[in-house]
Amino acid sequence: MLPYEEMTPPERELWDAFPEGRQVDLRVGTSSEDDPAQGADWGPERTLRAAVVTALARGANAAPPGAAAALRVAGARITGHLDLAGADIGHLLRFDGCWFEEAPSFYGAATRTIGIVDCQVPGIDATLASIEGSLTLERSVLRGTLSLMRARIAGELQLGGAQLSASDGWALFAGGLVMEGGLFCRRGFVAHGGIRLLGAHLPGGLFMEGARLENPDGPALLADNAVAQTLVFSEGFTAEGTVRLRGAQISDQLTFDGAYLNGEGVSLDCTRTQAGDLHFTPAVPPAGAVDLRGAHASVLHDDESSWPGVVRLQGFGYGSLQSEEGGLRGSDVARRVAWIRREPGYAPQPYEQLASWYRQVGHEDDARKVLLAKQRHRRSTLHPVGRVWGHLLDALVGYGYRPWLAGVWIMALAVLGMAVFGGQSPKEAQPGQGPPFNALVYTLDLLIPVGGLGQRTAWYWPEGSPAQWLSYALIAAGWLLTTAVVAGVSRSLNKS
Repeated sequence: MLPYEEMTPPERELWDAFPEGRQVDLRVGTSSEDDPAQGADWGPERTLRAAVVTALARGANAAPPGAAAALRVAGARITGHLDLAGADIGHLLRFDGCWFEEAPSFYGAATRTIGIVDCQVPGIDATLASIEGSLTLERSVLRGTLSLMRARIAGELQLGGAQLSASDGWALFAGGLVMEGGLFCRRGFVAHGGIRLLGAHLPGGLFMEGARLENPDGPALLADNAVAQTLVFSEGFTAEGTVRLRGAQISDQLTFDGAYLNGEGVSLDCTRTQAGDLHFTPAVPPAGAVDLRGAHASVLHDDESSWPGVVRLQGFGYGSLQSEEGGLRGSDVARRVAWIRREPGYAPQPYEQLASWYRQVGHEDDARKVLLAKQRHRRSTLHPVGRVWGHLLDALVGYGYRPWLAGVWIMALAVLGMAVFGGQSPKEAQPGQGPPFNALVYTLDLLIPVGGLGQRTAWYWPEGSPAQWLSYALIAAGWLLTTAVVAGVSRSLNKS
């Protein structure tokens, strides 16, 4: 520690002010000269050596009984390394509009509230720190990584208006961060580099309204297995890079209302994410894919323009669907099916999930439409023979979800039979013993493959006549319709 006699006038002023918690303001009062971006050029009258600041922070010049010590300084140029690693700091640290020559270290420190506001700092290392208050870095510019790995913050982390940039790819490195308050990266917050929050505990929520994350060559945000009450990426939030929330647990709301997700390849990865309300209404569709495989949301809020060309939905479950464009409509089924078709390849689960939800809200007809769309999609994956049979099932009975089509076919064939058979005279198999000929009943008798109405065995047509060939065709059509009905109903009951 430097002797008092060797301290400069601003250092002595800070030394004397510390026990009473008074602020030392070294600013000159003009915005251009007080801009911390120019701090490297400030003279000795505004310079504090880090050794003096460190000594005070570590407890030198203790406050008299009854006084509340605090280190408060504004407009200072702090030279050297502010090394508070492992320190036990029982008072407030507050820096306003300061310029730091080297990155401060709070590694493993136990401290109270820290404020580094509107400052220029070459990074901050607070790995394993325990902060029994808030950490405020509002409007500060960090030219290196902000490291909060496995740190604990009892209050809030305020990063509103801050600018973080790091050459190694991670602007904020905070895996395992445990917070009791919220993490606020609101309007004006910019990160040049990724935000790493792997396994973070954020019961107070993460709020990134209007924030901008730029890491196009990697994850813009990496928050796998994070636990939070609320994650808010809204009001113009922009991510140049992937937003990855794999396995995250969000008890309340996850929202992308008005967001811009510009990550290439995969813009949003929510694999196995669990959320209460998922509001997916970005300002424009994401540039890359959205991955929701294995995720679950109690309520999904979206609209028709929410989704990109590729949406991975296999295993995605939801308790309710809410369209921001209005309630359920007839066109809603077609839109939802088109949404499922954004899944690459064929996956049955998204169709089953959607049909289950329609049944839940009492829309049985819509559920059947979804399951019919499922069979039509599946048909495209079959071999040629299977596709042909699928087309027949679809045309005849709608895979069992439109059994009334069989009745339409029977009526159409009955009309055809009446028209052809009614104008001709068949021969009796046993003259005088059979029932009178009736073209309608005869046609229906041909179409019914089991049992009979007595007409088919009592009457026959001359060999090679058109009526004979039509009767053969109607018998074949009857068997085909019966087979299609049985196969279609079996398919409709088969959930696999």
